[in-house]
This record gives sequence, structure tokens and C-alpha cells, in this order.
Amino acid sequence: MSLTLTGVTLTYPDGGSRLTALDQVTLDVPRGSLTAVVGPSGSGKSSLLAVAATLVSPDAGTVTVDGTTTTGMTRGELTDLRRRKIGIVFQHPSLLPALSAREQLQVMAWIDGRSPARARARAMELLDAVGLAPEAERRPHQLSGGQRQRVNIARALMNDPTVLLVDEPTSALDHERGAAVVGLLTRLTRLQGTATVLVTHDRGHLTGADQIAEVHDGRLRSGTRRELRQACT
Repeated sequence: MSLTLTGVTLTYPDGGSRLTALDQVTLDVPRGSLTAVVGPSGSGKSSLLAVAATLVSPDAGTVTVDGTTTTGMTRGELTDLRRRKIGIVFQHPSLLPALSAREQLQVMAWIDGRSPARARARAMELLDAVGLAPEAERRPHQLSGGQRQRVNIARALMNDPTVLLVDEPTSALDHERGAAVVGLLTRLTRLQGTATVLVTHDRGHLTGADQIAEVHDGRLRSGTRRELRQACT
């Protein structure tokens, strides 16, 4: 498994008590597979993603990324793990206005200490993979919403992560463009061999998922679409 959450519990302060965001959550995501996380607003989807990204430490349980258990790691060690092993696609692309699509990706490689030539080659390879090689020199204002999201996805893959975490990538897109982005994520998961977690509110975009995890009140139930349907009957 490239991403494993085991018995994860996460609570937040709530007045004089604690609010449980995640309750004994266990999830395994193998490399080369896509797990879709669904559930109503406030159910714990974003908390699950934050814990998986090592941005928030759970109260209990363990997070293992590509064989490394994060319990007890320092802040600096976690930052280094995210840089090397985890790609994060945020809900809004937040691209730098002054940089071209190619340069958005090359910045990530520069942070990682790669040579300019290698960085440029990798950036162009990924832009080609997401269908944007012809737009490599365009800046964000010259790209459509769907194209900006594809740059966002390519940027998250720039440092060859083993885990890809995606937060509501279709929220600002119409259904057709949203379906295209999810289809792209599914294809790249197979191509790049990442363990991908996709948080989405749109159940119409689940056809390519290998596993579906439903979160309700911080508790998780996972399986294939057929298994979850049978469990509800």
C-alpha cells in the first residue's frame, strides 16, 4: 500500500469539549488506484484529506506514506516527506499570475533542487500528458478554468509523488469539464502509478474509481460501488 490510514481519530476543540472529525478511520490506497471520498458537507472529508497529507496530526492512529509511518516525525521531516512523496491538488489552482504554465511546474522542481534542463523536460512531459503542451507558454489569464485545473494537476505531479491527494477539483467547473478532469486524474493515476485520493461532492464522477469511501459523522465505510450498494440494502 502506498497510503494507509489505520484507526485514525481526529478531534477539534469545541467550547469546553472536543468535536470528533474522524472516528477510527482505516483506509488503504494502493499505488496505481484511485479512491473517491464522498459524503455530505461537514462529514469529515476535508479532515481526512488533511490528515492523509500530514498537514494535521491525528489524536490517535497512524498514517503511513509509501512505507514510512509519520508518527513522531518533526515538522521539518513532515515537510520533506510531503515534498518528496505527496502531491496535493487544491480546490482552487492558485497559479502564479506572472508565470507561464511551464514555469508553474518548473518552480516545483527548482524547490526540489533539480537542474533547469531536467525541470523543463519534466514540465513539458507532464503538460503533454494533460494535453496542454501547445499552451505551455500561456499565463493563467490566457487559460480556461479547466485548463488551469489541468496545470494544477500537472504541478502536483512534478516531483514524482507516490501519493496524490485531490480536493474537489470540479467544484468550479461545469459537468462536462468536470468529467474530463476526473477522467484525466484516473488516467494519470494509472500512468504515474500514484495512490490517488479524490474528495468530491459529485457522485456522477465516480465511474473510474477503484474504491469509494463514504464518510458520515467522521466514520468511514469503503468498498466498490457494488459492495456499498449491497451494504445499504
